[in-house]
Amino acid sequence: MKKTGGLAKVRKEVVRFREETFKAIEGKLVGYEKPSEHIMTALLASGHVLITGLPGLGKTMMVKLFSSLWGLKFNRIQFTPDLLPSDITGTEILQEEKTGKGTTRKFVFQKGPIFANILLADEINRTPPKTQSALLQAMEEREVTVGGKHFALPDPFFVLATQNPIEMEGTYPLPEAQLDRFLFFLELTYPDEQAEQEIALMKPMGEKDFSKLKAVTGPNHINRWKEAVDEIPVPDSLLEAVVISVRNTRPETGCEAAKKYVEFGAGPRATQYVIRAARARALLLGENVVTEDHIREVFFPALKHRIILNYVGLAEKVNVEDVLSDALTL
Repeated sequence: MKKTGGLAKVRKEVVRFREETFKAIEGKLVGYEKPSEHIMTALLASGHVLITGLPGLGKTMMVKLFSSLWGLKFNRIQFTPDLLPSDITGTEILQEEKTGKGTTRKFVFQKGPIFANILLADEINRTPPKTQSALLQAMEEREVTVGGKHFALPDPFFVLATQNPIEMEGTYPLPEAQLDRFLFFLELTYPDEQAEQEIALMKPMGEKDFSKLKAVTGPNHINRWKEAVDEIPVPDSLLEAVVISVRNTRPETGCEAAKKYVEFGAGPRATQYVIRAARARALLLGENVVTEDHIREVFFPALKHRIILNYVGLAEKVNVEDVLSDALTL
């Protein structure tokens, strides 16, 4: 992509994409403006999103709505305690073929639901770690390995995983190393009273309603925009501030709150993710360079799930966001 004209054209396309997406979801998705911004940012940043929220908040409808509007193939996996890794990735089945020499048998790979552009991994913490890891490995490597063969996942490949609050019965908390694979961690709460009144009067959307939606973009455009994210410049002063802020979350080198309340802080991957997300945020808003506002916008959702409190922090019920506020130098 050319550095000048090409990037300027992409910025205009992405701004229009954002505007048309919000216009299309108006009256269909109420109270999710902020999460929608983060989801679009994660899409452009080639990241994945983990969403925590109680059942019945419209998470499935939100993801289906976005997949229809963005011209992407959508699949949903309902995670349950008896779900197997092959139920996600696919499996080899034995097929017979008749030839001139008789009948031959061979194994043929049957693709699983993970082969989609947007995958809703619903209630991911309802299934044991072995099955969780099958999805999380594919998220990292963007491919599936079955029977020693590698199968590339579609591009773009974007996972939105939901989990119930860990206090609920029958949940398997995601290990810290697996949480680190997600770019953003979003918490969905109940809507306010006015929003809930609007929702009460809305007609539920069915498959016919989704099929009637006009796509505002497609996978080829999205892939081109993702490539342009790396061309958004980051001032040296902001790069230094992000590195210091992430290091401030670690008890060994961090701020006072981190030294007192944190067992494990965010690693170098978090620094990388914050920079890439800030670049994607700048592109989404049609701006030429990353600013402090872009960093602030992505810093909290990019780091909240990477901070592990120690026994003092847990005992005093410290809010991780307070630690991050203390760590952020901007």
